[in-house]
Amino acid sequence: MRDFPSCFGENGVQVADASCSSAVVTKKACPNSITCVYKCKLLRKSCLITLSWSKNLIGQCLSVEIDDSSHHCICKIDVKPSLFSKRKGSKFSQVDSTEIEVFWDLSSAKFGSRSEPLEGYYIAIVSSGEMLLLVGDLKKEALKKTGAIASPLNAVLISKREHISAKRVYQTKTRFFENGPTHDLKIEYDPHSSGDPGLVVRIDMKTVMQIKHLQWNFRGNYSILIDGLAVEVYWDVHNWLFGPGLGNAVFMFQTSLSVCDSPVLSWRCSESLREANAQGLGFSFFLYAWRNE
Repeated sequence: MRDFPSCFGENGVQVADASCSSAVVTKKACPNSITCVYKCKLLRKSCLITLSWSKNLIGQCLSVEIDDSSHHCICKIDVKPSLFSKRKGSKFSQVDSTEIEVFWDLSSAKFGSRSEPLEGYYIAIVSSGEMLLLVGDLKKEALKKTGAIASPLNAVLISKREHISAKRVYQTKTRFFENGPTHDLKIEYDPHSSGDPGLVVRIDMKTVMQIKHLQWNFRGNYSILIDGLAVEVYWDVHNWLFGPGLGNAVFMFQTSLSVCDSPVLSWRCSESLREANAQGLGFSFFLYAWRNE
């Protein structure tokens, strides 16, 4: 998986050229962060737009990265809380005579316990007067600011990755397919369930999966039904039980009809999320659950 960039630096905004992928210094991903990957068309080719939200002691950080079909970084922008004036602005880049401009307005954004804003913001990416990606609830303000032509079918959310730290109960909200309803997801870990570790997965307070004897079943998969769609759930809690220190467990919710041949192993690959999406496997939600006790 691609790690989050540091939230600290001298500049509030940084833009890298097409060679930036080789210059990024990877670090261990911090808990309480969210990454969304969108697929769209740019330069007549498929590209991936990655929005990464992370949180530190002084506020939220946003990283925007655009990769071409070969996973080469076209441009990268970091918005950091050290410069509050940069909570609203834009940045321009040019690739092969094609203009790319990123607009953001986080000045009125409202945040809850998660690193991703709840409302009062927009992130807009424009190329040659066309809206490549528009997220947030201030869509009218974004269209007025950018003057771009709306293209709602251009970008599609293909995957989401979230890091959560807690003691035993991990809660979040997520969709399981593009434009689907938002559900409450809760994973409860009990280290002493009937004398043996176990966990329960609940969707909207309804128990959809229960795993007992985790010492033997620390990896596996199970099929559930959500919104009329079959969702394949994979889990890997090996680090919880046998790893050094307080490691993380990994859960993947896959809504496609086909899945990876070795999904548990692919979770550990640095580019597993992007590789899975490149294969057209549909929407995937990865949840990294970190124990903090």
